[in-house]
Amino acid sequence: MNDRAGLCALLFIFHAMDNKIRSLRMEHITKRFPGVLASDDISISVSEGEVLALVGENGAGKTTLMNILMGLYQPDEGRIIINDEPVRFRGPEDAFRAGLGMVHQQYMLVPNMTVTENVALGCKNAWSPFRLDMKAVRDHVVEASEHYGLKVNPDAYIWQLSVGEQQKVELVKTLCLGARFLILDEPTSALTPQEVDELIVLLHRMTEELSIIFISHKLQEVKALSNKVTILRHGRVVFSGNTDDYSSQEIAAKMTGHEIVLPKNTGKASAGDEALSMKDLVVLSDRKTPALNGLSLGIRSGEIVGLAGVSGNGQRELAEAINGLRHVESGSISFFGKEISNYTPRKVIEEGMGYIPEERNTEGIVPAFSIKENIVLKDAAEKAFSSGVFLRQKKIDEVAQRLVERFDVRCPGISTAAGSLSGGNIQKVILAREIERHPRFLVAVYPTRGLDMGAVEFIHSELLKIRESGIGILLISEELDEIMDLSDRIAVIYKGRIQSVLDRNEATRERLGILMAGVGEE
Repeated sequence: MNDRAGLCALLFIFHAMDNKIRSLRMEHITKRFPGVLASDDISISVSEGEVLALVGENGAGKTTLMNILMGLYQPDEGRIIINDEPVRFRGPEDAFRAGLGMVHQQYMLVPNMTVTENVALGCKNAWSPFRLDMKAVRDHVVEASEHYGLKVNPDAYIWQLSVGEQQKVELVKTLCLGARFLILDEPTSALTPQEVDELIVLLHRMTEELSIIFISHKLQEVKALSNKVTILRHGRVVFSGNTDDYSSQEIAAKMTGHEIVLPKNTGKASAGDEALSMKDLVVLSDRKTPALNGLSLGIRSGEIVGLAGVSGNGQRELAEAINGLRHVESGSISFFGKEISNYTPRKVIEEGMGYIPEERNTEGIVPAFSIKENIVLKDAAEKAFSSGVFLRQKKIDEVAQRLVERFDVRCPGISTAAGSLSGGNIQKVILAREIERHPRFLVAVYPTRGLDMGAVEFIHSELLKIRESGIGILLISEELDEIMDLSDRIAVIYKGRIQSVLDRNEATRERLGILMAGVGEE
């Protein structure tokens, strides 16, 4: 290694050996927002090489507590103690200097910049008097990647990477900024099962040098990764203990206050008319290569067809093509016998299509709009909510309040900006809007991503009620258990084509896994 790269290394993760965090405690943390007690006398502790799982329902206060730890919020009461010394972080830079690093649920990456450039953005010490030393930054990205077993191409643009690869870039970036203590907020919410397994192995290996706080709703991952678990409910600690002493079901019951039983589709298969039919569909990806390459699939009214596949095999492009958000190059999309290929999104909505998009923050809501405005977003011009150019505010408030209560959206009120909610609560707002509209058909893309077990139980029940009312559903999910529990038929997608369509009773995890890998059946 040359002198410049060696100097840069000192400025990145290996200089952080001096900042080794042997113990971290948060004692009696209290944080109030207008109308909300977000953190109510919370105390947690993490020792060297330990993984603490922080779990709880949506809106329980997990992310708020971690934002306090990172200096993004200041606590109203309580203190943070590192290596037995009280500390006060005025902002994230103070937390970084102390050796803390956080990977947020929504990745903080610039899509049209390379991996190296994204890392360089946070490295003030990589600047010489007149320029940024990009070669040294790149050398250190490679060094950090190799040291922690993270396979990252330093020259790749972020937009070219899968979600799992972007997750690794976030980890590399955080480590390069000197983190000796990692905070991971829902790190697996957008990963495939294979990527989740890889990440858990990687994090286990990293605990030889780091301590970790791990926020998750996926209790099988909590069991696989953590030593200790702390459960929050309504901003308070309701339980702390050793993870190995409790089953996933017991942890779920402590989270919600009641036993969780996920409903299953046990009804007879639908004999309804075909609602949505796609034939020989060809759609391009953002890279202008075929994302869907002759896909054909039909779904009847009153049935749930689950679409199983590894991320990046055309699921997103299919959902967008159906909803008028992506151009169809060739082939057809028939909706109750009417050709809707390349309809505008507004025309697709008017035909009666419901849509739960993959990107809830950018496609599902308008973050600056209030909860009530987002709930009536698609129907604001309808007579129920408007009179001429004037909105019927009383009716809008009435509907929004009812849905917030029914879907248990944790918020100060219906006038709260939707973008200020936790990810799970944003998802509930979207689901409430789409279900309330009584669509003729529903395309649901990862409908329970980021939701706690109690919310998953509720959403699964709602989807089955929609099915029973005679509405067809295309369920796109990477959670095989979710697909197998809810679907009447399961279609497996691979490289933009349907590999096979199985009846619910024929599908097993092993059989689906083989098809998802692109291996056809005899």
